[in-house]
Amino acid sequence: MSPILAADILTQFGVTPAKLIAQCLVFGLVYMVLKRYAFGPVLAMLEARRKRIADGEAKLEKIARDLAAAEENAKAIIEKADSEASRLIKEAGDSAGVLAERKKQDAVTEANSILAKAREAAKLEQEQLLGQLKREFGRMVVDATTRVTGKVLNSDDQERISRETATQVSL
Repeated sequence: MSPILAADILTQFGVTPAKLIAQCLVFGLVYMVLKRYAFGPVLAMLEARRKRIADGEAKLEKIARDLAAAEENAKAIIEKADSEASRLIKEAGDSAGVLAERKKQDAVTEANSILAKAREAAKLEQEQLLGQLKREFGRMVVDATTRVTGKVLNSDDQERISRETATQVSL
């Protein structure tokens, strides 16, 4: 195409060098204003939200790990209480066998008493450990809720969450 023909086509469509330069300047000015006052803050806000979401997910993962560790700890405590109860029961049975040779009737009565005390002690210890575990779970849930929500919980909220957690925890 010849330069004259191109100029005629541009003029026919209303494109003149002055208008073209003015349009480019207006476009550049609008672009700079939008970039500074619209796109920049929006992109910064989106980045801040993305970061908060990533932080929240990391905290949730940490809470999940803490909860798993607490459950493992609870299992270990219960196993320890069970083994202690078994040991006490075994010891009670052994002592009952020795006493049975001497005084059969007295040994049976004493063995039953020892077994009942051992079971009661194991049950009491297990209940105490479960109580401690429930309180610890309640504290962890309150702590996790405070961290996840970013809200400082008052004592009524903490008490309510602890009660709800204690009623829902079952082992």
